[in-house]
Amino acid sequence: MFESLAGRLMEVFQDLGRRGKLREGDVEAGLREIRLALLDADVHFKVVKDLLDRVRERALGTEVPAGLNPSQEVLRVMHEELTAVLGEPGGLQLDGPKPRLILLAGLQGSGKTTTAAKLAKRLRSNGERVMLVAADIHRPAAVDQLQKLGETISVPVHTAEGVPAAEVLSSGLERASKGGVSVVITDTAGRSQMDAGMMEELADIWSVREPSESILVADAMTGQQAVRIAEGFSETLPLTGLILTKMDGDARGGAAISMRTVTGVPILFIGTGEALDALETFQPERLASRILGMGDVATLVERAQASVDLDSAQEQVQRLQRGEFTLEDFANQLQQVQRMGPLGKVLDLLPANMMGGAVAQVDPAMVEHQLKRTQAILDSMTPAERRQPRVLNGSRKRRIAAGSGTSVQEINQLIHQYRQMKKLFKRMGSGGLGGLIPGLR
Repeated sequence: MFESLAGRLMEVFQDLGRRGKLREGDVEAGLREIRLALLDADVHFKVVKDLLDRVRERALGTEVPAGLNPSQEVLRVMHEELTAVLGEPGGLQLDGPKPRLILLAGLQGSGKTTTAAKLAKRLRSNGERVMLVAADIHRPAAVDQLQKLGETISVPVHTAEGVPAAEVLSSGLERASKGGVSVVITDTAGRSQMDAGMMEELADIWSVREPSESILVADAMTGQQAVRIAEGFSETLPLTGLILTKMDGDARGGAAISMRTVTGVPILFIGTGEALDALETFQPERLASRILGMGDVATLVERAQASVDLDSAQEQVQRLQRGEFTLEDFANQLQQVQRMGPLGKVLDLLPANMMGGAVAQVDPAMVEHQLKRTQAILDSMTPAERRQPRVLNGSRKRRIAAGSGTSVQEINQLIHQYRQMKKLFKRMGSGGLGGLIPGLR
């Protein structure tokens, strides 16, 4: 997410840091580079101007706090002002009589249908009784897609053939009321571009019942077009919030920075992948940190907490403290890391300059490939071999190599890594993901 923009901004701040005491000319030069980077990333030019005017005023007009050098102060100010531009975090407003209605709108290809399922899954996990309504009557594949997604997440999907979209929603709401549903999410039709017919249909749908939330689903990778789309929809539909999809890409994406200012409505969620749990609550301070290459350790900790069984993790930490570490433990830790999501997204949460910039140089695809080969080796071992690695002689290694599609050399490398980790954990007195999980000792 924002790799190109974050990389360019980090270069600016690193260059400022090398200059020692900053002069006004240094700050101006740095802000010029930041302006170019933001404009190239498709941030709206008025947003860029206002943002940098505020940064300039604060960076040149205040004393540098103790403990910070001037370049760090510019970065701190930039982070605070960028957070302000992104706006306050918005939450779903599900008030009023049940079933509450959430209307999703957007252009074709913006990810409305998948987002509807993601949102339904999220609300269902929060205790809501959810129903999806397939009101995209123009694209048969959209109805089929929503039905399949509904089956996957065990959420009912209401459909109706041969009637206008507004009537599909009306009958869906009637069914929801009788069935004790608390939240109805309706998917609507999109076009390749805005047209009068689509807007008239949306107005008809909205008139069936005023939604609790009217949310625009926008592809963050469409650049300045995403801002124009938001403006166009807001003229017809009383928007209450935004969901930005495809935030895991790196094709500019700076429109996300402009959306709150241009539309005047809050960003509620960001979509970070195709998986049905890849929908994050919008946290402006965290997103600003990612954009500036500062990482997002808070989200990383939350993912670790969600991926690890605390009881088993506590037991594993205690074993490590006793110096008990086997290849079975190694395999368990590998699975914990994999449950946190694709490695590229995990690395995206780490500061770009961590370990002297080594994190930014990691090729996630290559590491993912190596992790799969390591997992294959471990899966090809017997439980006894994982618990007692010292029994791995030449013949056993050849059998494991044949079963995993790897080589004896790779097995030897894995065993070497395992021994190094065992020594490290013995010195630390703890290890694995335990340090990330509050409450583990």
